[in-house]
Amino acid sequence: MKELDLEATIERLNSILEFELAGVVRYTHYALMVTGPNRIPIVQFLKTQANESLLHAQQVGEILTGLEGHPSLRIAPIEETNNHTVKDILAESLYHERNAVKLYKSLLEIVKDRSIYLEEFARTMIGHEEMHNLELRKMLRDFS
Repeated sequence: MKELDLEATIERLNSILEFELAGVVRYTHYALMVTGPNRIPIVQFLKTQANESLLHAQQVGEILTGLEGHPSLRIAPIEETNNHTVKDILAESLYHERNAVKLYKSLLEIVKDRSIYLEEFARTMIGHEEMHNLELRKMLRDFS
């Protein structure tokens, strides 16, 4: 097994941490902005996404500190489009989740054949994020 590139791993984990924390803010904002007859189930979905983003950020932070890294206090940039229709919120959520998959895949590339634990963590997170992509795509079908 090759040696883990600690610096690259910590850097990528911090990028993921910042992205997941931005997800907490993004999904909380979206949950507050939803209106209309389907508000309640969509708000619940978005709140669940916010909570899951926080859980992911905490998991990543634990790994970071375990590797003797220092968790970032920043969050990734969040664009405010001021488009708050349910369709726009779901489309922006899908875009966010697709980027999450890319980040976790990039982590996988860094840790592949270097750490079984980190490889499995990255694969598990990719699976979670891909499921979110599927859910959001299904939710968006009625709008096409």
